[in-house]
Amino acid sequence: MPLSPLSLHAALASPELLAAPVYAALRSWPAAAEVEVAGIDPALADTAAFCARYGVPLEESANCVVIAAKRGGDTTYAGCVVAATTRADVNGLVRRHLGARKASFGPVHEVTALTGMEYGGITPIGLPAGWPVLVDAAVAKLGSAVVGSGIRGSKLWLPGRLLAELPGAEVLPGLGI
Repeated sequence: MPLSPLSLHAALASPELLAAPVYAALRSWPAAAEVEVAGIDPALADTAAFCARYGVPLEESANCVVIAAKRGGDTTYAGCVVAATTRADVNGLVRRHLGARKASFGPVHEVTALTGMEYGGITPIGLPAGWPVLVDAAVAKLGSAVVGSGIRGSKLWLPGRLLAELPGAEVLPGLGI
């Protein structure tokens, strides 16, 4: 099957391709001019399917997963951004970094309710204020990174260094294993 062309646009010029919290975050972010968006088939939002259909190398794609870290009766949420060729070290590095006894992927219904984003489109841009955004050092070095847009019907393109500049962002070497 031939690759479908992607039409990139300035993200702020295409609010219909962004979840509301993503658009709001971009509007207040000085680096937003460097962020582009492209509409995609929502059925192909999962990274492997997206990359295969649109010819985007997995090495340029990054996934954002929301982690629920628990200590006692307290739960802390964090976004973890890792290359699509890796997985987040949730029970090692993330758990220790967040000072939790237990860390796991946040339940889908909680994550979507708390973020205002669709499952399969979660992005570090526009996560709730106060949430740490843990970015793997390898992702921060990408010249161009592809991440979710908050909805399944589009993807964002931006320099990896901008992910490391998001509010609450911390670069963690070895986050992706």
